[in-house]
Amino acid sequence: MLELEDVRKFLSSETGLATISTVQNDGRVLSSIANCGIIRHPLTNEDCVALVSMGKAARLRHVRRGSEMTVAVRRGWNWVAVTGKADLIGPDDQATGIDDEKLRLLLREIYEAAGGEHADFEEYDREMIRSRRAAVLVVPTRIIGNLPNA
Repeated sequence: MLELEDVRKFLSSETGLATISTVQNDGRVLSSIANCGIIRHPLTNEDCVALVSMGKAARLRHVRRGSEMTVAVRRGWNWVAVTGKADLIGPDDQATGIDDEKLRLLLREIYEAAGGEHADFEEYDREMIRSRRAAVLVVPTRIIGNLPNA
């Protein structure tokens, strides 16, 4: 049985690049690409798959409407997919106990967990505010895949 630790190792084996899928209003699946990492959910303290999303991204509207999210990662012939309900924390998705400073640090934590490095984090912070970025946190209800040694 696959666990999030397997997903963490697999994500870090290359970049954190993954395919993110949600369900649109009309039932069609929308897929896009994002860098992901594994962090502790700041509200539940559970491990989760996390990514940072632009505030205008369609996936955020889908999650607000109730769509689950699948995060799929492929490396050669090996792959893993994590599906679950996504929590959003951002300027348009306030969360109890998460103020602007905690959000700033959360977005940095996700970025670094996804393998990101930045020469000027103040510039990074300004861009996160400008584009109304949100933290997307997926607590898995299902993890499937074909991983070596798993």
